[in-house]
Amino acid sequence: MKTKKKKTAISQKAAPVLIAAMLLSLTACSGQETKKTETPEPVQERETVYQVALLQSLTQGYYDGIIPVSELKKHGDIGIGTFEGVNGEMIVLEGTVYQALGDGIVQVAADNETVPFSNVTFFDKDIAVDMSGIDNMSAFKSELDKAVNDNGKNMFYVVKVNGTFDKMLVRSELKQEKPYKSLDKALETDQREFTYENISGTVVGLYCPDYMSGLNAAGWHFHFISDDRTKGGHMLELSFKEAKAELDITPSFDMKLSDNADFQSMELAKNVDEAIKKVETDTKAD
Repeated sequence: MKTKKKKTAISQKAAPVLIAAMLLSLTACSGQETKKTETPEPVQERETVYQVALLQSLTQGYYDGIIPVSELKKHGDIGIGTFEGVNGEMIVLEGTVYQALGDGIVQVAADNETVPFSNVTFFDKDIAVDMSGIDNMSAFKSELDKAVNDNGKNMFYVVKVNGTFDKMLVRSELKQEKPYKSLDKALETDQREFTYENISGTVVGLYCPDYMSGLNAAGWHFHFISDDRTKGGHMLELSFKEAKAELDITPSFDMKLSDNADFQSMELAKNVDEAIKKVETDTKAD
């Protein structure tokens, strides 16, 4: 009987230790299981052109910002656009958003600056084209169109062209104040043009297929920034002896719209093709 009581005493002392060990084991297993079921970080979609609003809304005079620059950068590291009040031209290159102002100054855009219109994507080179003997914008577009026709005219293309340009004509515009005028009317008085010679830099461009004409401008749209990041704007004309073009073929499209009452009341099906052509190509230069 004494032996039996001794065994019982030992068992009672060991019980708390065993229970604690079991609880620790369960806690460890629980932690391991939680780790296994953690949701992975979403992979950023690199094959999408992300558009803020429409070129048609911008052309009709909707200049209010829809998203901040900080949000835009989550959707791409290359692209073009403008800022609230059309306060300068946007050039996005290597993840930095540049603002080419109407006075000719280029600055890095603040993260809280807002965006009424833009197109960005993440650049992955799919095609490289050596270009030479380009005398004007028409010849430049024709060379790029060959790459588009060879690879599929119904895709989106983003291009960057690095080189030294014999001539580079760019424009920007002065910031507009409410009540806003349509963009073509604003540019009649507030467009500012800058001509540069023998300037090294990068042309950033977007190609939209013909079926996008109701949401953007079909064809090519180019902006430029110098290598020293002090000069840039919407490109109107150029010439160069040699340059290398790199193109990213992009098969997807995503668009961000505004729920603002002024935006929602706009007649966005209205044909503004002539106004778009004017704001894209008109120059005051001789």
